[in-house]
Amino acid sequence: MRSPPRWPRPAPARLVAVALLVAALAGGFAAAAVPGDGYGHARRMYMRNKVLEMFYHAYENYMTYAFPHDELKPLTKSFTDSLSELGNLNLERLPQDYNGSALTLVESLSSLVVLGNLTEFERGVLWLSENLTFDVDARINLFEGNIRLLGGLISGHLLAKDYNNDLKVGQYKDQLLHLAENLGRRFLPAFETPTGLPYAWINLKYGVMENETTETSTSGCGSLILEMGALSRLTGDSRYEAAALRALRKLWSMRSSLNLVGTTLDVLTGKWIEYSSGIGAGVDSFYEYLIKAYVLFGSDEYWDMFHPAYLAVQKYFRHGPWYHEADMRTGEATHWQLTSLQAFWPGLQTLLGDVAAANLSHREFYNVWQRFGVLPERYLLDFGMLHPTEKYYPLRPEFAESTFYLYQATKDPWYLEVGEAIIGSLNYYTKVEGGFASVRDVSTMKLEDHQHSFFLSETCKYLFLLYDDSFLRNQNYIFTTEGHPLPIRSSWHEKIPATHVPSNLTSVKDDSQPIRVSALTSQVCPETVSRQSVGSPWESACHIPDVFPTHRCRTDDDCGVESASCKRRTCSMAGYCGLWLAAY
Repeated sequence: MRSPPRWPRPAPARLVAVALLVAALAGGFAAAAVPGDGYGHARRMYMRNKVLEMFYHAYENYMTYAFPHDELKPLTKSFTDSLSELGNLNLERLPQDYNGSALTLVESLSSLVVLGNLTEFERGVLWLSENLTFDVDARINLFEGNIRLLGGLISGHLLAKDYNNDLKVGQYKDQLLHLAENLGRRFLPAFETPTGLPYAWINLKYGVMENETTETSTSGCGSLILEMGALSRLTGDSRYEAAALRALRKLWSMRSSLNLVGTTLDVLTGKWIEYSSGIGAGVDSFYEYLIKAYVLFGSDEYWDMFHPAYLAVQKYFRHGPWYHEADMRTGEATHWQLTSLQAFWPGLQTLLGDVAAANLSHREFYNVWQRFGVLPERYLLDFGMLHPTEKYYPLRPEFAESTFYLYQATKDPWYLEVGEAIIGSLNYYTKVEGGFASVRDVSTMKLEDHQHSFFLSETCKYLFLLYDDSFLRNQNYIFTTEGHPLPIRSSWHEKIPATHVPSNLTSVKDDSQPIRVSALTSQVCPETVSRQSVGSPWESACHIPDVFPTHRCRTDDDCGVESASCKRRTCSMAGYCGLWLAAY
């Protein structure tokens, strides 16, 4: 890649203040702005502009000091090429004029559109079209390359097509899609294993290297379907989706009898290496992509995997508002710890309509945020202390993401105030002259010289959407795990589930028949149903009401499932349903 001339400062974002609609799940919750939510228009616009300032402070410093390299080092106002960090890049074998993959620019494309800055978006598209190449001797992590580069290019392509009439410099001609297809082809050799599970590392020029490690994570081979599936739908080449789906099916076949998966595995033997698992690092996006693939592609196969997996998580990992780790074989707790990556879970639960459970966990994450000023990478719940080595905060977006989803579902202005706290902390602790720096130690707030690209692709994006969701006015999107929006299109769906058609929702409101299944089983969004029917029995995704409203029972079959804990209720000797057996 050749170095371009320095770009001028980005043009101010063009913004439109309007009422909006977002439906993250078909038939899901509305996202129209609520002027009377008690927060106030002026205050909302003030916070929106604060996020704009944050984004452009980070973006402009990247463009000034790091572009076209991958990421910014804000303390020294220099750059780092993340490909070398992610994949032990052999710098000696690179072309001398190689300047990185412009990772932060790729990751910023969708954020520029969300913020309304199509001028800067178009300039980014043109530069990438003329300069970006993947024909380099670089060993990169397949998962990171998929969610960051491939996802950023695919999302950018779809947005360029949608906003083509608003672009000024000629017509968009699928340049980003061509780059995405080129990158996707380079990923395919990673899937050539006896199990179909992909290698964790791939050399962009030479494929899988000799003596490559065969160990990968559950997320690494189970979180590829959104980007690879979208690439197949856009190009007509089924190989990408087929490879990702084969890996996902194999991974699901390796689950335990409890419907739990482990954390790491061997791609050649298909055997688990690490049996302890949770909803945090190494596993998180596996659950996320199952439900989002179901929404994006409409195949019941994804639901049939997600449904039992979600219930297993609620049964074996949950302890009150927290989620510990457990052995996938026995369900026995292994590690009692909070990790910052777990903060995505309330957002996922909100997509399901399990808002009560989502809110409970979200408030606990907020309490930890308030205690430290940011969210530490790992907090030991059993000792009530920080992890001795993982005390950092790399500007992660998950807590802001869940805050955005919960506000969209509830319109409770309390979540806007949580957003204020996040924005205040980021500006107070991490903003420096050269951008935004990661926190090395949350106990001292000592900074680290790294501004991750996801700060622009996710953290700033979700905070902006919290106060101004104009971007979501005319189109429903699913956001990838890296925050890249993919439009929900009926043409991509195998079918639209009948239970999501509003006219069929009367079936869950029929008082003449007892409801003996959960919202998950019936595939309905309880938050939506409760708005349409006061007194709806659907309280959470796993809730199953008792047969009799008096909670009297003759056998365990007369008892349901708790809405908050997702634990099975049993019939006591006195004839009442309740959580009588601690063994659950």
